[in-house]
Amino acid sequence: MSTLDLTATTAVPLTRRTWFVRTIQLAVIAFFIGAWEVLGQAGILDKFYYSRPSLFVPRIGGWFAEGLGQGSIYRDIGITLLETILGFVIGTLLGVAIGYLFARNELLGKAFDPLLSMFNAIPRLVLAPVFILAFGIDLQSKVALGVTLVFFIVFFATFTAIRDVDQTLVDNVRVLGARRRDVTSQVLLPAAFSAIVASLRTSAGFAFAGAVVAEYIGSNAGLGRRIATAEAFFDSTGVFGGIVLIAALALLLDAGLQLAEGAFSRWKPRREH
Repeated sequence: MSTLDLTATTAVPLTRRTWFVRTIQLAVIAFFIGAWEVLGQAGILDKFYYSRPSLFVPRIGGWFAEGLGQGSIYRDIGITLLETILGFVIGTLLGVAIGYLFARNELLGKAFDPLLSMFNAIPRLVLAPVFILAFGIDLQSKVALGVTLVFFIVFFATFTAIRDVDQTLVDNVRVLGARRRDVTSQVLLPAAFSAIVASLRTSAGFAFAGAVVAEYIGSNAGLGRRIATAEAFFDSTGVFGGIVLIAALALLLDAGLQLAEGAFSRWKPRREH
């Protein structure tokens, strides 16, 4: 086979090139923002309710220009991220630990299955008012909601992954003299690791959303509180500015978790398209 033939065979299609995909994504976003701006300027979209994208960046810039202080944007971002991190970490640890315990103890898993299924069927965001009533409008209620959101995602991912491990593999390791903790550390957790890591990216987004929603319902600080305050004053620019800022932070969070997932999954074979 000639060099020319080899190059033609291994050429990457244009639709799979990263730069091309990124260009299309940016074009879609630019079209959406441009259409919003044009429709707002033309009066088709009511400026009172929908504002205009050209006003969002100056408003966000004004928030950051206010500097540090009791009600600054820096403090709001810090509080929201703190609530997200605490809910994410606590929910993940509980989900992995309890998921593993229930997967390894069949009786325990069956005993709690109806209760867990019932709680899993409840939309967790509706629990935000309950947690605010129980813990107040401070940090605890937001963390509690985040833990609830994260726990079930990680729990079911861990539970299913541990249950799906080939029992023959576990028996063979035990025949070789492995103790219970060796089976856990050398067989079960590595086998479930991929599923657990994949669930973390989804659960982190839920933890972030839970913190913002709980702040919106009742809080004295945070990005959700900032949006609620703007809404109370019929400030649509402030509402959309807060939403844009939240979306930007969510994208950064997702990008970081995507890099972490890729780093922990390098050993996995690439799927052929």
